[in-house]
Amino acid sequence: MNEFELIERLKKQLPTNEAVKVGAGDDCAVLELGIPDRYLLFKTDAVVEGVHFLPETDPERVGHKALARCLSDIAAMGGDATAALVTLALPLNFDVDWVEKLYVGMSRLAQQHNVSIAGGETTTNPAGKLISIALIGTVPKKACIERSGARAGDAIFVTGELGGSMRGKHIEFQPRLKQGRWLAGKFSVHAMIDLSDGLAGDLRHVLRASNVGAELLSDAIPISKAARLQAREESSSKPPLFAALTDGEDFELLFTVPAREAVPLLDAWKKEFPNLRLTCIGKIVRGSGLKLRDKQGVKELNVAGYTHFDKPSGSS
Repeated sequence: MNEFELIERLKKQLPTNEAVKVGAGDDCAVLELGIPDRYLLFKTDAVVEGVHFLPETDPERVGHKALARCLSDIAAMGGDATAALVTLALPLNFDVDWVEKLYVGMSRLAQQHNVSIAGGETTTNPAGKLISIALIGTVPKKACIERSGARAGDAIFVTGELGGSMRGKHIEFQPRLKQGRWLAGKFSVHAMIDLSDGLAGDLRHVLRASNVGAELLSDAIPISKAARLQAREESSSKPPLFAALTDGEDFELLFTVPAREAVPLLDAWKKEFPNLRLTCIGKIVRGSGLKLRDKQGVKELNVAGYTHFDKPSGSS
């Protein structure tokens, strides 16, 4: 049983109440708590030593990543972040200097986005270091974007470039909060998600939630220089496109808009965010499944992104 199979099994027995507008299965929980014209966003995420970072990783960068992961999910809903609580699990022989530097990294990023670190919990974990963040934020009710709104005919866009994140981006990425808010306020964004587990995997979450399919253009997918360099240096049998589809931890935004808004969006984006690439990579179609169009034609895309408790995906 992999991560998503486990989540689906557990979701069936989760209690809920009238405050929950969106529960398990999206980037954040969305709550109606009587805030005028706004929903509360609630998110938790964790980084684990040996899974999300190595023992020798700079602790300031670990702190940055721990908070940035949650901020990226707030961005995917079109929201603003407000305050975080930190659960810190450490081995008995922990290094105090390491912990202080961890908080330097978290605090620096929090200050950039006007987020308060309002407390938390500390505990012992003999197996190693674990940092879990619980984050709240808000979003205008009219601008809240879920995964489930993609429609046939929509254009699919992605920010930045994809693949090769383990060469540094996964630990120092910048969450796209400003871009998420701008998109939600300016255009008819039907669905949005942040790319944490790989394009092929995360896009499928949108497709399942929206009951639609998608067709990607292989030549349009923005492959990072790191992914191309990785393929050359490691003499990998996996091409750079495979890395862009499956590597994960890019933390870019993937979203869909009506086709009629595609060109105006690109024009406006270039003026607003001239230093961040935006690419139309395909379209939403009727039916189900994910297909890839290349020079040889259209074929089923049978790769996925990273999944906890599962073996790595196969090749395309």
